[in-house]
Amino acid sequence: YLCFFGTHVGDAGASAIAAALGRGALPRLKSLQLANAAIGDAGLVALAPALRRRPALERISLTGNPFGDEGLTALVAPPPLPVKAPLPTCVLTKLKQLRLSNTQVTDAGCAAFASALGSGALPALERSPDLGGTPASPAAKQAVHSAYGTARGRRLAEYFGGSEW
Repeated sequence: YLCFFGTHVGDAGASAIAAALGRGALPRLKSLQLANAAIGDAGLVALAPALRRRPALERISLTGNPFGDEGLTALVAPPPLPVKAPLPTCVLTKLKQLRLSNTQVTDAGCAAFASALGSGALPALERSPDLGGTPASPAAKQAVHSAYGTARGRRLAEYFGGSEW
């Protein structure tokens, strides 16, 4: 568990955390709380690859940070790989909870998030992420909730060996 709540981490601090994780720090990290830590898009873009390589990660709270669409997209929908690159291992496979309230995520970030959910990202997510207090429109937030519901129904159907719920 790593928690910085209300502590100014900023983009430089997020980059430093990413570097430490990249060197192998906290290999069994299950919960990361970086709430109200002044992390913008640049910080989350730097941190996202290191988080996606943490197989035990179950909870991430990023509430109250000024990142927006670019940061969220880097976390949930990594850029496409070159054609000849090996297939990536599934990322954030155990993530059960992702808190994003009071960030600067807009409709574009919600669209990227919904697309990622539709592609099978975050397969263990237990509830639709909280996007309260973001500038995203109600329709964009609903699209994320709908994509989560569809993905969850698909997972349950696979688990029980039947058709979608």
